[in-house]
This record gives sequence, structure tokens and C-alpha cells, in this order.
Amino acid sequence: MHPQDASQDADAWIARTLERLSRSRFRSGFELSSRDRRYARSRGSDVIAEHAHDLLSRRVAAADPSHDGRQTPWRGHPVFTAQHATATCCRGCIEKWHGIPRGRALTDEELDRLCALVMAWIDRDCREHPDPVAAVEADPLF
Repeated sequence: MHPQDASQDADAWIARTLERLSRSRFRSGFELSSRDRRYARSRGSDVIAEHAHDLLSRRVAAADPSHDGRQTPWRGHPVFTAQHATATCCRGCIEKWHGIPRGRALTDEELDRLCALVMAWIDRDCREHPDPVAAVEADPLF
């Protein structure tokens, strides 16, 4: 497979998954706090992507994660909120929503795919809630 084809497949999977998650009343109810949006914007997507990879690696990638089902806080970092919104918060949700069975470690490819989903959700949330300070500074009328 050509690398561009793989990228298009990944983008299509992310779009389909975000659409499917948006039909869940619970999953679609999440949004970043203004504080988390400021944090994400100030750090930039590369840094937040590193955080996502680290947090998912440590919290959900193992075959039997410690405190599974309770290991992801509800707030305190944009990745935590995104994990709940994208059903990447525990192995039970990962199994139910993404078809990756519990009881075995995530592969590198699975981890990368779930991290990309988390980042796509964060990016979408930030785009849907523009930074009011940046908007005012960009508007020459103000």
C-alpha cells in the first residue's frame, strides 16, 4: 500500500469513528474547558500529541492496565477529556467502540491510531470553539 493510501485510510477511519461517536449522547456531550483549550493552543499539537501518546501508553496500552475502568481522570488535561469523548479511556470502552479486545497489549499501530483519534477530536473541539482573544486581536475593528 502506498503511504498516501494508508494516510487516507486513517483519515477515513477517524472521520467515520468521530461520526459514530457523535451519535452517542454520552460521548457527544464532552467538550474541552476553556482552560484545556488554552493549554492545548499554547503547547501546540506536536506537544499535545506527545502527551496523548504517553498517557495512552501508560494508562490503556497494557493487556491489563492498573485500575482499568477508573484510570482516566475526567478533567485536568485535554487528552483526558478527549479520551472519554473518543472511548479511549479504558480497555472496556476500547473493546466496545473500537473492537480491540481486552487481555492483550495494544499494538503500536493500534496505539498510534487511537492517539490520532484523540488528536483529531481535540483539533475539532478547538476549531469549533475559536480563541476569543485571538479573534479580537485579529479583527482590525477592535
